[in-house]
Amino acid sequence: MKLEAPIVEPSLWPLDGPVEDLFVAGGRFGRWQREAAPEDEVVMTGNAWVARDDWALLMATGGPAKLESHAGEILARKGGGEARDGLVVMASEDSFLVRYPWDLLRVNAQLLGALSAGEEMRPGAAVTETEDGLLICGEGTRILPGVYVEGTVLIGSDCKIGPNCYLRGSTCIGDGCRVGQAVEVKNSLLGHGASVGHLSYVGDSILGSRVNFGAGTTTSNLRHDGRNHRSMVDGELVDTVRRKFGTVVGDGVHTGINTTIYPGRKLGPGTTTLPGEVVERDKH
Repeated sequence: MKLEAPIVEPSLWPLDGPVEDLFVAGGRFGRWQREAAPEDEVVMTGNAWVARDDWALLMATGGPAKLESHAGEILARKGGGEARDGLVVMASEDSFLVRYPWDLLRVNAQLLGALSAGEEMRPGAAVTETEDGLLICGEGTRILPGVYVEGTVLIGSDCKIGPNCYLRGSTCIGDGCRVGQAVEVKNSLLGHGASVGHLSYVGDSILGSRVNFGAGTTTSNLRHDGRNHRSMVDGELVDTVRRKFGTVVGDGVHTGINTTIYPGRKLGPGTTTLPGEVVERDKH
């Protein structure tokens, strides 16, 4: 598989770095791109995510072809330059361009949703089937009493989780993280070294590395009117196409105790909040 430059440069603020290096499902986005792609000669748009079934559709065509998203964007091609004028294969909604941080939640849910108890996500990981879910933990991770898992939850190495936490899929927690007493985490990504203090709630959110949520920090993820959330990007409100969406938090952010974050708001790298602060707008 070859990568070409993105059709549209991704706007991943406040997460820094190339798309392929972004953290998702316990690894780098680029790793999952390469593992999902067929071995045959194909060219993929640099920030494209292509589901396995859509790869199969593209490769089943007899000649040059290109895979197109529902938004009309070219995700991948096979057959060299001839593919530009070849057959157009329409992808499912599971394939798309990763333009914004919240798109990683869709990728994460696909990857974790495909796991089974017999599949090894990472070397040395311990896999536990619970009454309502699947828990995968890296080496050195401690799960304290009272932790309840619903859905698929992937936790990295050397983490401390609990006691009395509620972890809901599809959630991925990086290496060296701390999730404290009575914390609930749902459908979220926590980067390496993140810490979520006791009595906090993280829902449908992305936290970068070395983030520290003070006790009682709460992310809100649902509008009263039930409509899709919108988030500000380059001065314009962008539809996230998500009915539930919390926050995007850059690396090294610290929140004061009892911070409340409105849905769709973003905290830039290194920013802080005061105790009891209500985050109504993005912080840079």
